[in-house]
Amino acid sequence: MLKLTVKAGEYLLVGDDVKVVFTGGSSNNLHVLVDAPKSMNIVRSTALEKYGMAADPGNEVKHHKDKELSPEAKEKIKAILMEERRKARKQKQ
Repeated sequence: MLKLTVKAGEYLLVGDDVKVVFTGGSSNNLHVLVDAPKSMNIVRSTALEKYGMAADPGNEVKHHKDKELSPEAKEKIKAILMEERRKARKQKQ
């Protein structure tokens, strides 16, 4: 177990794939962001308790798979990204 004192904006790296960012909080609450691959199961202890599960392998809380985007939505996103890249190139010049 590792015990740390952190300031807002500081982060921890866990292995090569997980980043935990501390974004602030109060004396009773701490705000964190967890950046990890979708394949990793990340669940709050209160969710485990709510469903009567232990934090052991095989007891993962399953989440619904994200819906697939429509081809039209993918094209719109692609167009937006291309436009943003074009604007960024113009600003550099």
